[in-house]
Amino acid sequence: MKKEQNILMVDDHPENLIALEAILDDMDCNLLKAHSGNEALALLLKHDIALVLLDVQMPGMDGFEVAELMRKSSKTKMVPIIFVTAISKEAKYVARGYGVGAIDYMFKPLNPEILQHKARFFLDLDLQKRRLEEKLRKSHESKEAFLRAMGEGDAPPEEQG
Repeated sequence: MKKEQNILMVDDHPENLIALEAILDDMDCNLLKAHSGNEALALLLKHDIALVLLDVQMPGMDGFEVAELMRKSSKTKMVPIIFVTAISKEAKYVARGYGVGAIDYMFKPLNPEILQHKARFFLDLDLQKRRLEEKLRKSHESKEAFLRAMGEGDAPPEEQG
């Protein structure tokens, strides 16, 4: 059975992606990997993503720039971002991370149990969102069917003889 939810892991160091994958391997979701900001943005446009784990310091486009671009797109503006970093622990970097839309900031070395709990929370939240969207879609379909049925019924009283 194909898993429906996706977590996007973004880091320019393959060993960090392997470590994230090892921590999240038991999650019931797809783990997508990106080695750059551009690759991450391409995957975000192609897939529905429940959570992004985003490295701050990457060559070319850094994590802050990726987050800023995500927040400008209607498809990705509400996707939760957790910044994962080993270096940018200074308050100004943390503040900038939250300023560009991060919901959390985790420092390496990561505590696997905490990351798993956070990931599960966002997967659950994404599942609730999907269920609400499906209920809303069905509600709209029911309303439209009802209105069609009413319009296709008897002619208005003034037209009846």
